[in-house]
Amino acid sequence: MKVKKVLVSQPKPTSDKSPYFELAAKNNIKIDFRPFIHVEGVAAKEFRQTRIQILDHSAVIFTSRTAIDHFFRICKDLRIVVPDSMKYFCISEATAFYLQKYIVYRKRKIFYANGRFTDLVEVMKKHKDEKFLVPLSHIHKEDIPNLLEKGGFIYTKAILYKTVSSDLSDLSDIKYDVLVFFSPSGIKSLQQNFPDFKQNDTRIASFGPSTAEAVREAGLRLDIEAPTPQAPSMAMALEQFIKKTNK
Repeated sequence: MKVKKVLVSQPKPTSDKSPYFELAAKNNIKIDFRPFIHVEGVAAKEFRQTRIQILDHSAVIFTSRTAIDHFFRICKDLRIVVPDSMKYFCISEATAFYLQKYIVYRKRKIFYANGRFTDLVEVMKKHKDEKFLVPLSHIHKEDIPNLLEKGGFIYTKAILYKTVSSDLSDLSDIKYDVLVFFSPSGIKSLQQNFPDFKQNDTRIASFGPSTAEAVREAGLRLDIEAPTPQAPSMAMALEQFIKKTNK
């Protein structure tokens, strides 16, 4: 069965140079974009109940831009003034630069790694006396607290936002040849929105091992998997599958 319509469970790319647009044009197929999940901030009232005192900490660890947004949001909601002495440890240089949205960058103590949390831990080892706050989603990788425990750091996990399923009821009558997922939460959203979903001829594509595992655990057939040595990106994996299927 040929692939004519693909649904990517992410926001539509803002750049015209997205490989998905090129893929659609080259193969004469339609690609739609619709996030299956979205992020909601934990309310100030709910956060207060955790009894976490942000100003008891001397440093903050940021693993994403989302974490930065929700850290400063909760501070604003709680009328907390973050002191200039606060240190910031970021997963990457791009994440560190995003801090400029909220602080005067050059006047703060900011440290960053190359995108891997293990490398950030190495940077943090020179600052073992700090009390670290780690803003996270309610669903997060356990290797983050595990590495902090192993390194002997003093830290507090602060759940500041949640990844929740989006309302997809308007998609109920729309049929796609391929559904593309990037997280286990996307699979969970599919099940919550469409409890009677039957895969039949619909192909499912997944990115990352945890997403692939979630597909199989849901009892679904996984047809396209990325990354692989032959297809390091989802767009490449889709293109290879479509070329083979649409001969």
